[in-house]
Amino acid sequence: MRVSSGAAAVAATLIMSLPLVGAGPASGAVSNTACGSTLSETDIADIARLSDTSAIAGADDLARLEDAVDRHHRITEILVEHRDLRGLFAIGLDGVEYAAVMPLQRDPGAFQNRAYAHAISLELLSRFLDNLHAEFTGGIAEPQWAHYFALTKDCEVSRARTAMAGYNAHLTVDLTYSVAAIGTRPENAPDYFTIVAAIAAAGEVIVERTKAVYDADLGPLWRFYFVGEGLDQLFGEGVATEQLLIAADLGANTVIFANGLALQDPALAPAVRAEVTALWQAADLAFDALARINAL
Repeated sequence: MRVSSGAAAVAATLIMSLPLVGAGPASGAVSNTACGSTLSETDIADIARLSDTSAIAGADDLARLEDAVDRHHRITEILVEHRDLRGLFAIGLDGVEYAAVMPLQRDPGAFQNRAYAHAISLELLSRFLDNLHAEFTGGIAEPQWAHYFALTKDCEVSRARTAMAGYNAHLTVDLTYSVAAIGTRPENAPDYFTIVAAIAAAGEVIVERTKAVYDADLGPLWRFYFVGEGLDQLFGEGVATEQLLIAADLGANTVIFANGLALQDPALAPAVRAEVTALWQAADLAFDALARINAL
């Protein structure tokens, strides 16, 4: 993934200059379809129950993570059965959890600090489950997820572009806040990078599963996200921001980790929150432009 940390002033300027991404309805009735077949009342109730993170059980963080992954898997099955587009991100996340993340989490020798590894993965997955819960109970999703859910209900939008809005929300925003929420320290860096490397390496699982179920080719946008491929195509689209250009040399996994550390400092947190928003919006606009150019 390629983005830039930039300076706080640049981030603030970028936020003011970018159009607001659609956030969808603030709250209200639950939609029983997102461009797929109709979900039954039982389906909606099941998703609401399974996504309730207050009910996640287990004697320790690994057991709770196992429960959360299982809950998410069952939610994914419901959405996929109906080809509901709210499953566009869920199907890839489910594949990554089973193919890459959980095998590491269960390996006693994979991490320097197993408790930290379990905690950050649980925190990250719980953030998506919380927003799914809001979506399926008429609550208020966070802006990055409200935007994703709004795209899933626009049947004219590229499905690949919609899916990448989910990955952008999950990694650019949620991962940053997860790093901060569990009190990450610099010495946790090796375990953090072990997890994010596993996610990146599972790209083919994500691409293949999304193509098989939703007939959406994530390949070009996924490669852009992680290696900056196709950045030169954005110059004529007016969205090749300074942050994306600097990103040719900076990996966002490093930026995310650094921002998560900085968020824990009350003096730095306001500027960092602004930067996280700017990074999310810049990537989202890039996905939108690339989807138009390449007819994805």
